[in-house]
Amino acid sequence: MTQMTTQGTTAAAGAQIRRGVSLYSFQEEFFLRKMTLEDCVAACASMGALGIETLAEQMMPGFPNLSDRFYDDWHRMMAQYGTTPVCHDMFLDTKRFRGRVLSDDEQVASIERDLRHAHRLGCTVMRVLMFVRPEILVRCIPLAERYGVRMGVEIHAPLHLSHPWILRYSEVMERENSPFLGYVLDMGIFTDHFPPVMMERFRRQGATPEIIEHVRAAYDARTLPEYVINDVREMGGTPLDIGMAEVLRHNLWSNPKHLLEHMPRIFHVHGKFYEMDDQDRETSLGYEQVIPVLVQGGYQGYICSEYEGNRHIQDAFEIDSVEQVRRHQRMLARLLGEREAAHV
Repeated sequence: MTQMTTQGTTAAAGAQIRRGVSLYSFQEEFFLRKMTLEDCVAACASMGALGIETLAEQMMPGFPNLSDRFYDDWHRMMAQYGTTPVCHDMFLDTKRFRGRVLSDDEQVASIERDLRHAHRLGCTVMRVLMFVRPEILVRCIPLAERYGVRMGVEIHAPLHLSHPWILRYSEVMERENSPFLGYVLDMGIFTDHFPPVMMERFRRQGATPEIIEHVRAAYDARTLPEYVINDVREMGGTPLDIGMAEVLRHNLWSNPKHLLEHMPRIFHVHGKFYEMDDQDRETSLGYEQVIPVLVQGGYQGYICSEYEGNRHIQDAFEIDSVEQVRRHQRMLARLLGEREAAHV
């Protein structure tokens, strides 16, 4: 499979936003063995999405004990399809390791293992989960420098840029002033509307229609989730109805303008999306509001499509992750002002 499009330029000087894909997007097809790792890479290249984000635990059997042959084949794929390794998503299980909590030294060693792996893949960014304590990351800065991989703490809903949990990282970053410590931004913090694919799943499961509409309207009105949950209880909601209302705790809308304060520390963007319609528009997330702010702030990095709608439709529909990602890439190309957006 050959590359069909080339990367365009953005609308503002200083911003160099490139398109990529998190291979997490293809988890359904990979799990069902409809696609191999190479099939996933080839699909990205066919869309002109040349940045590749990886999840070793999910798609690299044998990790962390991968052979030299695996890495050689990985670089062969990157060269063949013209793709670039961008970000490795690390995991750190601090509380379930052989029935005990990992010591600080063990956590540092685990992070070094992932930094080494990211380096061997050719990635320059590593996603760090937000429960990794700041003091652990400070200890890892010299390791990140050694491997040439920047550590980006993921800002993921229900947290946001101004959340106290995130601000403690910002304080450490300010103090350390290291170019190897920053953020990975997840687009889920810009959920403008309650995702329709989630609502329809609850509808299929038997949620009360009037309560579905109440929850949808309350989210769009930015009503505090606890108030909505209480409303649903007072409306006589079933456990399923209450469960739908509780989902609001895990979705939020942030003002994109706050990105401008943090732009120098944003290393990478997870282009999360739940559903692309047939007009190449995401049905719930505020890409039209966020992309211009990234351009205004001079963001230089990748936005990698991260399809997560599969889990909300797999009970009733055949999943076509490749088509969903292709539509998402066309939307990104359009919003980034790429001349060949329609041909992605």
